[in-house]
Amino acid sequence: QVQLVESGGGLVQAGGSLRLSCAASGRTFSRYAMAWFRQAPGKEREFASGISASGGSTYYADSVKGRVTISRDNAKNTLYLQMNSLKPEDTAVYYCAASAYSSVYTSSLKYNYWGQGTQVTVSS
Repeated sequence: QVQLVESGGGLVQAGGSLRLSCAASGRTFSRYAMAWFRQAPGKEREFASGISASGGSTYYADSVKGRVTISRDNAKNTLYLQMNSLKPEDTAVYYCAASAYSSVYTSSLKYNYWGQGTQVTVSS
């Protein structure tokens, strides 16, 4: 069982930055691939970024590529998402997710555990 708690969301102006964190419970964090998904109002949840269990491989959706960086600290059981050059279209609830697979998948169906989400609002 893994429990995930996100933090770091908030209101920011376009062009600004935010750093999201996801604290995981349990001693097996390093075995899970991790990802950030996001869901905007009226839209389906979508994959934003993912990182393999070892941290050696990272993946980004085209919509965020070049503006965000995903990282993890397995010693601290924490996942991060550094978001720069934020746009109004980045406004969404951001969810941290853990997959029992060691590799990253973009489908939410591959993720076993989810956090409660943190709101990111980007004003124009």
